[in-house]
Amino acid sequence: MTDDVLWFASDALDQMVVALRRLGDERVNERPDLPGANTPFAIVTHCLGVLEWWGGAVVAGRRVTRDRDAEFVATGRADELVERVDAAGARLAADVAGVEWAAPPEVVTNPDRPDGRTKGGVLLHLLEELYQHLGQLELTRDVLEAR
Repeated sequence: MTDDVLWFASDALDQMVVALRRLGDERVNERPDLPGANTPFAIVTHCLGVLEWWGGAVVAGRRVTRDRDAEFVATGRADELVERVDAAGARLAADVAGVEWAAPPEVVTNPDRPDGRTKGGVLLHLLEELYQHLGQLELTRDVLEAR
């Protein structure tokens, strides 16, 4: 099961990298003219925070310092972010290696949800977040390219 999660996480991250490369430095820090919209750079940076928190802290029990608000205002170059995506994928694989799906999470966020009861639930939530934000990134890319 864990290999399947890693396959899907890698798939989502690979698609994010394709979008970042397609946008390039010229557009990766642009924000669509929509209320509450985020830049592609910020969306992917947030996804890296998701991996770090849910995979690193909640599943692996690593001490994680995360500034979630800063994720949404982050800026930079596309190729630097691609390198961070690659590193985050490798870190996720290490964090979830040998995970016991039925074990309780290291950090309980909400015991009424599956991601608050088992590490397997956490991994499914992690995928949910990645694919939700991949869709957001793809729509953001499309809006920026239509300008």
